[in-house]
Amino acid sequence: MELFEHTAAQLSDMLAKKECSSEELTASVFDRIHSIEPEIGAYITLCEDLALKQAKDVDARRISGEELAPLAGIPIGVKDNICTKDILTTCASKMLYNFVPPYDATVIQKLRAQGVVISGKLNMDEFAMGSSCETSYFKKTRNPYNTAYVPGGSSGGSAAAVAAGEAVLSLGSDTGGSIRLPSSYCGVIGLKPTYGSVSRFGLVAFASSLDQIGPIGRSVSDVAMLYQAIYGYDPHDATSVAAKHESTTFHAGNNIKGKIIGIPKEYFMSGISTEVHDLVMKAAKVFEENGAILKEVSLPSTDYALSAYYIISSAEASSNLARFDGVKYGYRAEKFDNLIDMYERTRSQGFGDEVKRRILLGTFVLSSGYYDAYYKRAKLLQKQILQEFNDIFASCDLLLTPTGTDTAFRIGEKMGDPLKMYQNDICTVTVNIAGLPAISVPCGMAASNGMPVGMQLIAPKFEEQRLFDAAGCYEANIGNLCQIPMDIKKEVIS
Repeated sequence: MELFEHTAAQLSDMLAKKECSSEELTASVFDRIHSIEPEIGAYITLCEDLALKQAKDVDARRISGEELAPLAGIPIGVKDNICTKDILTTCASKMLYNFVPPYDATVIQKLRAQGVVISGKLNMDEFAMGSSCETSYFKKTRNPYNTAYVPGGSSGGSAAAVAAGEAVLSLGSDTGGSIRLPSSYCGVIGLKPTYGSVSRFGLVAFASSLDQIGPIGRSVSDVAMLYQAIYGYDPHDATSVAAKHESTTFHAGNNIKGKIIGIPKEYFMSGISTEVHDLVMKAAKVFEENGAILKEVSLPSTDYALSAYYIISSAEASSNLARFDGVKYGYRAEKFDNLIDMYERTRSQGFGDEVKRRILLGTFVLSSGYYDAYYKRAKLLQKQILQEFNDIFASCDLLLTPTGTDTAFRIGEKMGDPLKMYQNDICTVTVNIAGLPAISVPCGMAASNGMPVGMQLIAPKFEEQRLFDAAGCYEANIGNLCQIPMDIKKEVIS
């Protein structure tokens, strides 16, 4: 068994016992990257020389007897919208094709301090806008289970890299399901933390009230370890919360006896494929057999959540992306007549179609005469959705839903129909609207196409440990949830 095939938890133990070195592990990961990256396309920027140097430094510190963090020496990939000092950070866009940040995001500062090895920057949908990793300016990332299929988005590179063994762990960002959906499509575990529990300082903003950085891994322990490493209050982030759980140690649990798991009926209505429905309900039975109590519940506003999400997120994107004008950094049009013409040409040439679409929609809903009709009503619905979740959590410990309506779809299948693409997020957007934590866990493979299916567990704010307890229980009963597809299936894409 190659080193890159082990989970982060296993590798942490092996490194501590000196059964392998970080340099050997890092070399194994890069051997894997060089062998399959042309097929997968998970990375925009590789940091091989830097990673090997970091690995050697960690090994030297370990040999000297220094007590190291659990993740010290383990290679981690980083989504390319998280700032990394002196490493290209493009947001998979033409607009930031040459942007090298002069500082690290807070999560990167924390990981560097713990001796984590950064393998590189991972592909994504441009400015995190997309559900398939097809809107990247540079390349399309492919699903490791079958390269004719999308890996999901926008953190498609983050999920694909972990699933393919090109990274032991990765960081993604989740605005409306962008960690959970690709985790479901690629058969790995992805956590969207409580809004405010992980610093957003250094995350290039898409929708500031919804964005959240989170971990992706191949075991519940892996995800809990990485979450523990990046969790906590940050005075540099105005949305960071100084929670009472600051001293909590997160771990993979397994005891859910007596816990009440709500099954929201709206998430199992028409639009959910039969295979997804059956596999998620089969997983529910595993929880029931381990002492959990299943209870049907209702979230009536779910039908309107997708509309509210795209209004709120597009409005915030319109504001956040106004800074990219070709003046201070990034792409600038080569030919222009005056300042206004430079703005227009730079933004027209620098942004892709999906980003332009959302900027236009956001500008429209914020404009005079439409603000009350659209944006204000969407914000009122946001409060109503949060209240519905609070009411349900008064009688439930967790909620169980599908992560997506179906498995991964074929590359190019939905690119011509934005509304059909947006429908992929129907099971995930409510979590971001309400600021709740949720985790996507593999729960089987679809017989129709052999692609992974994920289930979503949702908890009250700052109750990530409940998610790790439930996911850990499922993992303990089912076995290893995430298998690296060593023989990657390659279909001809028509």
